[in-house]
Amino acid sequence: MKKSILLFVAFFPFSLSGFSQISTEQLALDVSKVDAENTEKLKEYIWKLHADVFGEGENKITLISEFKYDDSGALNINLVGGETTIQKKPGVRGKMQQNAIESKAEYIEKAMQYALSYTYMTKGQLLDFFDKAEVIEQNGVLIAKGKDIYVAGDELIIYIDAETKRYVSKSFSTKMNADPISGEVRYDTFKSSGVNHITTTKLDLPVENVKIEGQNKDYTIRVD
Repeated sequence: MKKSILLFVAFFPFSLSGFSQISTEQLALDVSKVDAENTEKLKEYIWKLHADVFGEGENKITLISEFKYDDSGALNINLVGGETTIQKKPGVRGKMQQNAIESKAEYIEKAMQYALSYTYMTKGQLLDFFDKAEVIEQNGVLIAKGKDIYVAGDELIIYIDAETKRYVSKSFSTKMNADPISGEVRYDTFKSSGVNHITTTKLDLPVENVKIEGQNKDYTIRVD
């Protein structure tokens, strides 16, 4: 059964005062071109996300998910392992506890799936974002900030290396139905292949009192 794990949290607001704004038209074309080329290279890889899901107290669930692109170009995420520090209760209380965990897990899965549109954007979504974004440059980093990307009131900030046009990080805040969600992903680039890839992800789900912190690792060339 496919699970969508992917994740994030932390939103860094910034002020536009004191910075000159940058034309977004050419930047959108440049970034989308680099992103499209990078995605083609990323399709050659398979990798895992080790996500720690924190609830109340010291309780923690660790989920391990595998990421890979299929032949149609869609990114597939499959749950391949997990463990928990939550002690199982006996009898009826144990059954109620299991039902509560499953209910929360279903909510987390929906939230993670929802967050994918902010972290793995299509070319069309990226161009639409830049149509709504304001961009400034600070210390060699382009900061593109847009609102009302997918739903009213949501916000996405993309940090981009001004020279390479590769992603440095993304942060977002949005609502899933009426529930607030915020997240962050950070990137790095492989020195050998030049592939820009997500390294850490965070997600905050305050309605369920859940925070998720993940490490994307074990990137390997896929062998089909």
